[in-house]
Order: sequence, then structure tokens, then C-alpha cells
Amino acid sequence: MTDVDQRCHGGPDEPARPEDAGRPPEGADPARWRALAVCLAAGFMTLLDVSIVNVALPSIEDSLGAGPAQVQWIVAGYALAFGLVLVPAGRAGDLLSRRVVFLVGLAGFVATSAAAGLVQSATALAVVRLLQGVTAGLLNPQVLALIQRLFTGDERARAFAAFGTTVGLSTAVGPLLGGVILAVFGEEDGWRGVFLVNVPIGLVLLPMAWRWLPRQGRDEGPRPRFDVPGLLLLAAAVLLLMLPFVLTTGEGDSPARWWLLAPGALLLGLFALWERRQDRRGEQPVVAADLVRTASFTRGALVGVCYFAGFTGIFLVVTLHLQSGLGFTPLQAGLVQTPFALASAVFAQVGGRRVARDGRRVVVLGLVVVAAGLTAADVVAAAVQGTAGAIALAACLAVAGAGSGLVISPNQTLTLADVPRGVAGTAGGVLQTGQRIGSAIGVAAVTAVFFSALAGEGLSGGAGTRSGTVPPQVQEAFGEALSTGLRVSLGLVLAALVLALLDLRRREGSVRPRAHRG
Repeated sequence: MTDVDQRCHGGPDEPARPEDAGRPPEGADPARWRALAVCLAAGFMTLLDVSIVNVALPSIEDSLGAGPAQVQWIVAGYALAFGLVLVPAGRAGDLLSRRVVFLVGLAGFVATSAAAGLVQSATALAVVRLLQGVTAGLLNPQVLALIQRLFTGDERARAFAAFGTTVGLSTAVGPLLGGVILAVFGEEDGWRGVFLVNVPIGLVLLPMAWRWLPRQGRDEGPRPRFDVPGLLLLAAAVLLLMLPFVLTTGEGDSPARWWLLAPGALLLGLFALWERRQDRRGEQPVVAADLVRTASFTRGALVGVCYFAGFTGIFLVVTLHLQSGLGFTPLQAGLVQTPFALASAVFAQVGGRRVARDGRRVVVLGLVVVAAGLTAADVVAAAVQGTAGAIALAACLAVAGAGSGLVISPNQTLTLADVPRGVAGTAGGVLQTGQRIGSAIGVAAVTAVFFSALAGEGLSGGAGTRSGTVPPQVQEAFGEALSTGLRVSLGLVLAALVLALLDLRRREGSVRPRAHRG
């Protein structure tokens, strides 16, 4: 077991001891598992709202008369605001109180969900979705920080496994849950239920969070301060880097949006220089120097960026293929994708148990399995259409889901294993910001290729019907487009695999010299 794996097993502040295996740590919060359940339920809601709205877009267009630009902001505005707020929110949790920031974020999410379900215009919905993304961004970094605070040793691995299950389920189950809600409430106003369902759940979670989340304001150590110039530089850089991707639809997009990447990269460079200046002067930067110097965090975060870029885009193009290409209802399309979610949930628990012993090897194995599942899905999408094709696609997605379960939670555990607790909120914000940027890049790349392939056949994303018989030639065109999009996802997953293999080699290389010296 490497030094990093030992810290993952026993926590960053104390070594693992065999005689303590399976025992609750001394002084552990007795409400920690209930607190975790509340955190995961709230996190699930906020992550679910990234994907669930996709199946409700036709209902929103019909009900509110939303135009293409409004629809784009209804989807992209949430993801953009979510990504922008994560690092400042993590810093706020370190500075003030993770419990307080979590409660503010959860209350705001409930309020904005209610507002989203009651609005009477598409423009109002787009604005509310921006605000909803802000509240989700406030809440999410606190989940990872609270896991770091509440758990050590084997318990921490189990908690991260539960978090990995939550991430995988929230991403993959969105189409199914959205389809169920539309089936229950009807397609005309069913989109309102997609948002309003968060309200009763959030109202139940609020008193639980108030009671069970730890009341400690912050960890011991120097009191952190907000680096306002650093936060502004980072926010502007993330905005300019994410905006071209989240505004990409693949149909009639202006190439001019890519020019935003240049000033975004420049601002990111200025942010790095400013942070070094703050560190040299003994000030407290946005991203603590201890975090930057933690190699396991940096390498794990890069693996996460590539993997989220690879797997997040799958579900949008699969949904488009099933509904517009094969004529499935939203509920039927969601059922096809359910095996991914179920397999991911099961194998996240397996990965959580194995990561303390096998470390980065678990992630490498998971990425290989995901790549195998996507390769099979690529072949199936191009070769088989109709119901038989959908069943075969579901089986391929189940394989990819099993691999995904072995990637997300073990990678979270390894990435945060050496992070000092005093910057756990910031670390969670940085990690999830990278994941959100990766997701935006992946969705943009996969959908752009998907729509380009359709355009080559003289079709658009809505060429088929939402439910009913679709001509065989349209089904075949959508199958080929899906196959092309899946190859982009596969390439990004393989990039994550290369990074994971390099990290595994470095970890094993760092252990051998110590073993010889011992």
C-alpha cells in the first residue's frame, strides 16, 4: 500500500492502524451517517437538475413558447452558474461555516425550484434557472468538505462510495425520472413537476440538516480570509472558459464564441500569478498553496475532468437518439438508460470497499470497463435499430455503468486523501468546478459531432417524432450519429485512462525507493 493509499485508509491526519479497522474513530460525531444521508439527498437534487430538464424541453417549448435562445439559457444557465459559484462557495464554507452555507444553499434551491415551477414566461424561467444554479453551487462543495470532516479511515471510503453512487445516479437517472414526471403530470405542464418535485423533498431535508449537520464553525488554524481579487479573476476565467461550451447546440452556432477562450485562458494565467504573489506575501490565496502542492489532488482532479467530459455527454445524445430517432417516449428513453444508473450504484459500493487496498488500480480497471462498454455501444448504435437496438444499447450502457461506479467514488477518495481539512471546502469546490468544466466540454463536443453527422444526412435533432413510428432511414441516420458521438466520449475516457495509468506509475514508483530504504 502506498503512502497516499495509507492516508486514504486512515485519513490525512492520522495513520491507519489494523487494530482499529472497522471501529468508529474516537470522538466521531454520532450523527455522521444521518448527516451524510442529508448531504447526499440534497446533492442528488442539485446534480439531477443538470440532466433532468433535457427531457422536459419539448414540454417547456410548447407551454411557454420558448425560442431557441431561451431554451439554450434554460439548460446552460444552470450549469454555468453552478460552475461559477463552486470555488467561492467552498471558500465560504472554510471561512464561515459549512453547515450555514449548506443550509443557505438548500433553502435557496427550494425557493428557486418553486419559482421555476410557477413562472409564466420562458425568459423568467431562464433567469430563475441562473439563480437555481447559484444555490446549487453554494451547497455542493460543502458535501465533500463535510465528508472530509466527519469521516476517517474505512468509513471515509464508504462515505465517498456513497457520494460516487449519488453522482452516477443523478446524472444517469435524470431522463428516467423526467419521463416518469411527464407521464404523471402530462406533457403540457409536466415540465413544472420537474422543478416542483424538489420543493417537498427540500422542505423535509431542511430541518434534518439543521439538526444533524455539525455546528463547528471551521477547523483549527489561522482564520481564512476572502481573497476578493483572486475570486474575481477566477470567476471571470471560469465564465469565459465555460460559456462557449455551454452555449453550443451543434445547430447554427456562431464560431465567434470560441474567441472567448483566449481571454479566459489569459485570466486563468493572471489568477495563477496572483495566487503565487499572495502565497509569497504570506496572504491566504483562494486556492491554498498546500492544495496546489498536493500532487495526488492535482492528478486526480485531471482524471476527473477528462472522465466527466467523457461520460456526461453520453446521456443527452442517447436521449435524442431514442426520442427523435426511434420515436420513444421520454419514459421509455429513460428506462433504456436505467441499467447504467443501477450498475453504477452497485459498483460504486464495490469501488469504495476496494480503493483503500488497491488504490488507483480500481480507477484504471473502471476506465477500461467504461471504454469496453462504450465501444460495444458504438457498434450496436450503428448496426441495430428499433426496439432490439434499444435493448442492446441498454446492455452496453450497463457495462459502462459498472465501470463508472469503479471510477467516480474511488477517484474522489484518492484525490482528496491528502487534502488538509482546513481547505476541504475549497478543494471540493475546485474539484467540482473541474468536473463541471469537463462536463460542459464533453456535452458540447459530443452534441456538436452528433448534430453534424445528422446534418450530413439532411436531418436535424428533432427529425423524428417524439413518440410514434420513425422511418427506417431516419433511424439509421440517428444510429450513425450516435455512434459518431460515442467515439468522442470514448476518446475522452481513454484520455482519463492514460492520466490514471501515469498516476498509478508515479505512485508505485514512489513506493519502491522507500521499500528499498526500509
